[in-house]
Amino acid sequence: MRAVLCGYYGMGNGGDEALLAALLQMLPVGVTPVVLSGNPGETAQRYGIEAVPRKAPVAVLRALRSADAFVWGGGSLMQDATSLQNPLYYGGLMAMAQAMGLKTIAWGQGIGPLQRPFSQRLARYVLRRCAGVSVRDGASAQLMESWNIPAWQGPDPVWALDSRPVEGLWDLPAPRVAVALRSHPWLTPERLDQFTEALVGFQKATKTCVLLTPFQPAKDLAIAEQIQARLPGPNHLFCLSDPRQLKGLFRGVEMTIGMRLHALIMAAAEGCRCFALSYDPKVSQIMADLDLPGWDLNPAAASSASGWPTETNEMMQQWLEHYANGEPLSPDQIQSRVDRAFMHQQLLQERLFAARTYP
Repeated sequence: MRAVLCGYYGMGNGGDEALLAALLQMLPVGVTPVVLSGNPGETAQRYGIEAVPRKAPVAVLRALRSADAFVWGGGSLMQDATSLQNPLYYGGLMAMAQAMGLKTIAWGQGIGPLQRPFSQRLARYVLRRCAGVSVRDGASAQLMESWNIPAWQGPDPVWALDSRPVEGLWDLPAPRVAVALRSHPWLTPERLDQFTEALVGFQKATKTCVLLTPFQPAKDLAIAEQIQARLPGPNHLFCLSDPRQLKGLFRGVEMTIGMRLHALIMAAAEGCRCFALSYDPKVSQIMADLDLPGWDLNPAAASSASGWPTETNEMMQQWLEHYANGEPLSPDQIQSRVDRAFMHQQLLQERLFAARTYP
């Protein structure tokens, strides 16, 4: 069986590359993947698989014609919070694959937000015609239930991703704290300056080594470099392209301060304390699921208890409290999520080879 894998792959985003690595890890024996990638040469070299340009119509059509199945995932592909482009691209490809008779699966999805009626109709249309759907959070599961679409729910597949050691990590002084920020309109220059000032104070108080981990260097590296220039103590900037190493990085970390969803997932999976900065419902959902402390960057939340602190010292004190007294997930809690994340693998095994009983 040949399966076309479609996601935000080959775009330099560590979280999406981790989803691809997890999907390849979970594909059943006998399935040959063909990945739609923004950088097909790099994708092919890294994973030893076939890859084609994701925005080249002729190459994509050729890949679909040569395939038996189309796997859509994972992550927040069907959302229109920023623009209509995501639903049009991903929904359009899914509809095309279904029209061509391919067996289609929506895998490890975080559905929404879908604010436009067209986006909602398109998502319902293609998801109802899938051979199988798996989602990674309760909100997506509730949405599928409201649409009368059967869906399996499990933790994000990256929980189950194999990790690899990072060369040189253990040569850096301990204890270590990781910082994974991303660019966003709510992370204003003023807030970033306040954050950096608080981090400087935190480092002085704890004598920690700060590991700056831009998950998408094209968007995150400038922020990491800006912070690094002001740090008074030991630090290191890691730009890791292998998602398995990116996850392995957190095995040597005491605490992570993260905006990136998959930074928080990877850190929690490796037994690290986490402090979250939420810019998106998916981050708020993982905060609720794991009972993580953190702040909501939305200006509308400024007056709430979870809003961005007004004082630098307050930020530093909350980090110090969590660093000193916070608890990471227990080994049993981690293993439970890892085990349940393999539900996404079971879906692939059952539905890729099942008889066609869906619309």
